[in-house]
Amino acid sequence: RMICSTPADVMGRYDRSSMRVMIGNAAPWSMALKHQYLEHFPAESLWEIYGSSELGVNCLLRPEDQLRKPGSCGREAPMVEIRLYAEDGSIVTGTGPDAVGELFVRAPAVFSDYHKEHSRYLDDQRDGFQTVGDIAYRDDEGYLYICDRKKDMIISGGVNVYPAEIEAALELHPDVYEVSVFGVPSEEWGESVHAVVVRRPGSALDETLLVAHAREHLAGYKVPKTVSWIEELPKTGSGKVLKRELRAPYWAGRDRRV
Repeated sequence: RMICSTPADVMGRYDRSSMRVMIGNAAPWSMALKHQYLEHFPAESLWEIYGSSELGVNCLLRPEDQLRKPGSCGREAPMVEIRLYAEDGSIVTGTGPDAVGELFVRAPAVFSDYHKEHSRYLDDQRDGFQTVGDIAYRDDEGYLYICDRKKDMIISGGVNVYPAEIEAALELHPDVYEVSVFGVPSEEWGESVHAVVVRRPGSALDETLLVAHAREHLAGYKVPKTVSWIEELPKTGSGKVLKRELRAPYWAGRDRRV
């Protein structure tokens, strides 16, 4: 993201055609960010992988599929088996966004246990497959799409809302540098959608403009009800956004864990 935001006069000093491989991992790249990258670097250089510390590298999205399969993390990597399990424990066999399930992996690189948390390891296991709690679906070509981490899903008025979809839509706005979406307490809906946004430098973007943009790309119940602004999103050393830190003040003193 920082590379793609390099000023044009600085970018122009370098021969970017020499970029051979850029691997997106740790956090998914939005389509807006991919388009930014492809404006400056060779299309054949961009790869994306999906995985985790516990389960290793599980999916691979090749350069030729980056724009052809928006939102996908690709297909299974070599020696990896993936199953999607529905809430009732059955294996999901359908395709499309309505056929979601929790993603479980079986592969040689899957870890053997959580340190001093064996019961958690067993809770996350099913039929020899292991999960870290991601919700996903397949398309009719077998490509996988991560909806979101199960614990990050927003339940608003009884409807499941996936923050990743909203984040991707908001990042299409040219004045949004990056954004994090999560649920906050709502007396009316149980949870409502809240967005924390980092503006691009010099931007005059405000809540009215952002919400208007969201309404062009999202169903009404997915449009953020509230927006706050921040200079920089808190992240781990590997670049993953620390949503729990952003969410914590809103849920302080309540029963729900954040």
